[in-house]
Amino acid sequence: MTYCLAASLRAGLVFAADTRTNAGLDHVNSFRKMHSFVWEGDRVMVLLSAGNLATTQAVVTHLQREAEEGGPLREVAHLSDAAEHVGQVSLQVQQRYHSADSANPVSLEATFILGGQVGDEAPSAFLIYPQGNFITCSEEQPFLQIGETKYGKPILDRIIEPGLSLEDAARCALVSIDSTMRSNLSVGPPVDLAIYRAGTLEAPRTLRYKHNSPYFASVRKHWSEGLRRLFDDLPRFDWES
Repeated sequence: MTYCLAASLRAGLVFAADTRTNAGLDHVNSFRKMHSFVWEGDRVMVLLSAGNLATTQAVVTHLQREAEEGGPLREVAHLSDAAEHVGQVSLQVQQRYHSADSANPVSLEATFILGGQVGDEAPSAFLIYPQGNFITCSEEQPFLQIGETKYGKPILDRIIEPGLSLEDAARCALVSIDSTMRSNLSVGPPVDLAIYRAGTLEAPRTLRYKHNSPYFASVRKHWSEGLRRLFDDLPRFDWES
């Protein structure tokens, strides 16, 4: 499984992704699920992927080869056009390798988040479904998730809002990832984090954390201890002395 998220804020964008993949208990590996496409001074894009590993790798490879020669991601006038292109490439890959054996169907579906900034447009992020269509962030819903989303969503619901600083959003993303890892063994480190500041049109600041990386371990420890303190401070029932 996978867990990736993107937060779209007035200050910019924050992305986070785990790296674990598994096809059973004896087939656990790590693969990068965050990829950047940067043409400094003109456009910056970050792509997160979840779903069938062969599909996501084929899509990313296709886009990277296109980018080396210019290609649609380099040429589109709007980030939404780039999201549409990613969706179409994903559909083409799924159709190319679609299994003809209906008795043993294999899901080739993949889901993506594409975020970034093109020219003078405001930064934004899009969730691209396996069918090729997509949705975008809004003031009311300033974050997107793909993969194993349920365990990490409560903290995002409570903390992420458009006016949040990039650094606070990044810490929130790490807590969201950690909460998911604690509840689902199919999501795991290393964790990739990317922070893009609006208007810079420069490569985002990228960080990678292993499970025992000092900063990530400190965030996990403080969050766990803080939750315990809050729990202990909850109001008592009437019959408790």
